[in-house]
Amino acid sequence: MPTRTKEEVSKMMRGIRSQNTKIEVMVGKALWRKGYRYRKNNKSVYGTPDFTFKKYKLAIFCDSNFWHGKDWGNLSKKLKTNREFWIKKIERNIERDKKVNKELKKLGWVVLRFWESDIEKNILSVISTIEVSLFILKKFNEERGKVRLQYRKASKESLRNKYLGYLSDEELIQYMPHLYE
Repeated sequence: MPTRTKEEVSKMMRGIRSQNTKIEVMVGKALWRKGYRYRKNNKSVYGTPDFTFKKYKLAIFCDSNFWHGKDWGNLSKKLKTNREFWIKKIERNIERDKKVNKELKKLGWVVLRFWESDIEKNILSVISTIEVSLFILKKFNEERGKVRLQYRKASKESLRNKYLGYLSDEELIQYMPHLYE
């Protein structure tokens, strides 16, 4: 494969989007068709998730396989040009993603991350994972509201565990893998 000039590489890199990517548009359209309303790239939420449901504190990220380092062990070995730069860049992205997940969870958010390849292969599975998460969070919020009226204090973990009981273990692992990280 012929090597590209700096100008060609620069032009290609300028064409890469950070918002409204193909995978974001796929997820957004599917959610919209199902009747879900969300905020895109909400800067008021730490890490600027691709989609947020603020009422339920659900943050969704659609991660590119390359930029976010899917199968990074194998991919890093395949890089041929400017290896040092790309390895540093992608490892910084991976670390930033971990930091964002940790911070959002500390703030009480549920974080869902989907790989580009998973979205392209099986958008229905992605959407059903989001729907199950929204269902559980909606029930959790309803129950918390009732408990607040009665007791003024609710245990988030006990309520969440109560509604996770609606699903079998296999369904939980399939629809909510982020709970088993």
